This record gives sequence, structure tokens and C-alpha cells, in this order.
Amino acid sequence: MNIMPQSRKGMVAAPHYLASQTGAFILQSGGNAMDAAVAISAVLGVVYPHMTGVGGDSFFLIHDGKTGTIDAYNGSGRSGIRATASFYTKQGFETIPQRGPLAAVTVPGMVDAWEAVWKKYGRLAWDQVMAPAIRYAEEGFPASPSLARWTVRDLEWLRQDEYLGATFLRAGQPLQEGELVVQPELANVLRGVVAEGRGYFYEGELGQRIGAATARDGSPLVADDFAAHHGEWVKPVSTSYRGHEVYQLPPNTQGFSLLMMLNMLEHTEVSSIARFSPEFYHLMAETVKKAFRDRDRYLTDPAFREIPLEQLLSKAYASQLWHEMQASPQAAEHLSAMMGQDTAYAAVTDDEGNAVSFIQSLYFDFGSAYVPDGCGVILQNRGSFFSLDDRKPNVLEPRKRTFHTLMPGMVLKNGRPYLLLGTQGGEGQPQTQLSILTGVIDYGLTVQQAIALPRWLYGRTWGDVSDTLKIEHRSYEDISSRLEAYGHTVEAVRDYDALMGEAQGILIAEDGTFSGAADPRSDGLAIGI
Repeated sequence: MNIMPQSRKGMVAAPHYLASQTGAFILQSGGNAMDAAVAISAVLGVVYPHMTGVGGDSFFLIHDGKTGTIDAYNGSGRSGIRATASFYTKQGFETIPQRGPLAAVTVPGMVDAWEAVWKKYGRLAWDQVMAPAIRYAEEGFPASPSLARWTVRDLEWLRQDEYLGATFLRAGQPLQEGELVVQPELANVLRGVVAEGRGYFYEGELGQRIGAATARDGSPLVADDFAAHHGEWVKPVSTSYRGHEVYQLPPNTQGFSLLMMLNMLEHTEVSSIARFSPEFYHLMAETVKKAFRDRDRYLTDPAFREIPLEQLLSKAYASQLWHEMQASPQAAEHLSAMMGQDTAYAAVTDDEGNAVSFIQSLYFDFGSAYVPDGCGVILQNRGSFFSLDDRKPNVLEPRKRTFHTLMPGMVLKNGRPYLLLGTQGGEGQPQTQLSILTGVIDYGLTVQQAIALPRWLYGRTWGDVSDTLKIEHRSYEDISSRLEAYGHTVEAVRDYDALMGEAQGILIAEDGTFSGAADPRSDGLAIGI
């Protein structure tokens, strides 16, 4: 098990050690947690390019130490003005392609989110915050184990894009761990962002260049879509769980599904159920199914469809779902399509009471696997999750945000930040947060112990065509046959399997001591200062 660092001045937990070191450096240089979060986010976009980057989206959940308020920024992009279901169906598609220019449906929201968070809360100079990312892009960094593994898995996609092949392959073959990765084009993009701010990426030279290339290459995105982009500050949603307040981003993210799960689980004493038992996994899977049924029924851009959040998050509705589950435990139907799982979550705290829980992604590994005009920006394929069926709430429409899996979490206790948590992993994000939350709150574990627990994953991840209940068995009793007797289709996975996501977390004790944890399934590191 990873060592759990503890400190009094600040804590950083990120899925790549260079990003963690960057956050610690920014804090030690006089920056606050918000400065550090933006710097970490930018570095992750360089050193974890298969998981995230400037061509993707991000979400920030922030506790302001001065005011005690919880703030949130939705940094997800909208679809292009030409993006309609008929745009694809007229070309003979029944679903949106998952790779290539046609998979690039939504504007990246990442760069806008960086500037928004920094302008509202940052203290250091903009160029100082962005400098580490530029250095790693220009001078290079050694390929991490995760990046090397994903170049093997995505070899054919990488070979099909000239920029990706030149950057992440060596003579057409996958990277080896430790080989130097240099991205001079990306360094130039980041320099432009430093010099001109978000405008360079959206209204300026780069946005015009990307928009012209996407339009030429067949994507529904055009330059005007980049110029029209803006993220927004939003009010978080929350619920209470055993004396704690749990916060998530509102739709278009799936964060409310976790809150629904917690509301249901308050109807039983989770701690009375052995954590490694079939009964525990059965309870969790059935709870997940109930929440996912409503998530899939309603979740999309709330500007386009009404989402009855007040009802969904009410304790009365949770009671109804709980009683339904007891009466017919296998009745819930899961309707979701395949989920990508290339995501990077990180958390940072300082000694001023500031805390930032944030997450970012390209959707699938290397996103759309398309770099327009070789400019160094890997465009996300998040919009490929839109439906082409106009009967579905998440049907593709112009200037619309899609159903989003990204969901940074924050827990308050007695009105103060207590736990920051999140994970990579599509369908697994609310489930892994549920595992960590119950581990800490119900079973009394440290944040590192909770992250290292054997995990379950119900649903589909990238490449899956059916719903299964995946379980990390470890060396515990054989529970598959008993879970199958409950009606589950069980799939055993390896111990500490990366399929189960890469979680990070920070726990803050009553005396102000920070405990940080990085997932043993990741290339991450927690650093205290």
C-alpha cells in the first residue's frame, strides 16, 4: 500500500507525480490552492496526454477559505452550430463515430476554465502558474507506465494521425516507459495562452486555425463555435450523509447520481455489512442500478431539458427507491451506452482554508485521436456520447452540452472541508466515490485505505458491449457464485486493475492536519508541504 503523507501547510494529490510536484512547488512559491490547481491541471494536460489535455473539458469544485462558500465551474464545451442528428444520419451513421474528425463534436472547455478559476481566485502571476506545463512540453518528460501501456493499446489509432504517431510512437512502435516525450507544438499553444489568455484559444489565431481544420476535415465544429464558447460558474448540488454534507457539480454532470445513492444507503447501517462480502457488493450494485436508471432517463444539458433535481435528490424519493429495491432487487434497468474512461482527477488544499477538487478529460484514451492541422491539440471525443435518437434527452442538438461523466467530489463536516475525492473511470466515477465515502465514513478507514479497497464496477466501460459486475477479488473468499445467485453477471478482474479507475483524495482532520492519498492503480503521488 502507498504511504499516506500528512502535513499541516498543504496537500496535493494527483495521478501523475510530476503534476503533484508542480502543485507542491506552486504552494511553496506563495500560491494558494487555486493557483496550484490550475498549474496541476495544465501539467496533467502535458504529462498525461492520453487522459487529458487542452483539447478536453474540466470541472472545478472550490471551497473558498475566506468566505466559507462552495463554488463550482463547469468547464465543459458545447456542440457546434452545425451539430445535429441529421448531420450524421444523412452520412449513413446510426451513432456518432468515436474516433477521427467526426468524433470531434464539442468545443474544448479546459483553457477557459483555467483562466476563469485563476482570475477569480489566483494570487500568482499567470505566466508563473503556466510555466511548469510549458517546460514539460518543450523540454520533455519521461513516459510514465500508464502512458506507455496506452500507446500499446491505441497503437492503430496513433498510427492513423500524423501528429500522434510522431509524438507518441517511436518508428511506428509504442513508447517504452522512460522514453522522452517532447511536444513543442503544445508548448507553443501554452505560450499563446500565456501571452493572450483564453482569447488565443477561442477567438484568436489558434481558435481560427483549429476551426478551419475541423470544418475542412469533416467535423461539425467551425471557428465560430470556438469564438462562442464560455464556461460558467454554477451552484453545486448536495445532500447530507450521516452528518456530512456531500457536494457535486450539477447537471450536465452525473454527480447527482452519487447523491441519490447516498440517500438510499442511509436506510441501512452499511457498517454492519462486511466490506468484502457478497452482501456488500450486491447492495452497492443494486443501489447503483436504481440511481443510474434515473440518471440515464434525465441527464443532459439542463438548458435543453428539464431535470427534476429537487425530486431526485429528496429524501422521500430515496425512501421510495429503497423500498422498491427491497421488494424487487433485480428490477432496475440500466440503459447507458459505452463509457470512456480517460480522465485525470486531482485535489489540493492549503493552510488558508482553500480546497479544490477538480477533474478533466478527453473522454476516450487520446480523445478523438485527431489533431487538427498538427497544432498540438488533441481534440476530445466527448460529444460522441450524444444520441442520434430524438426521443432521447441526450440527443445531439446545436450548442448543447452532453451528458458528462466527470464529477469532482467534496465532503464537509461541521461546515468545513473534510474529504476531497474523485477518480478516473466513466461509469465507475460515482461507484468509486461511493466506495471511498463508505470506506471513510461508514468503516472508519483512512483515505489511503479507502482508496486501496477492492472495488466493484457495474456497467460498461470503453470497449464493453454488455453490463457486468466487475469485482477485484484479491485473496478473499470466492464470492462470484453467491453474487451470481443474486442475479449478477460477475466478471473477475486483476488486483488493483486500472480498469477500476485512478482515484485521489485528501482528508482534513479536525485539527487541520491533511492526509493525502494517490491510487496504487495510477502513476500518482500525494505530497504534503
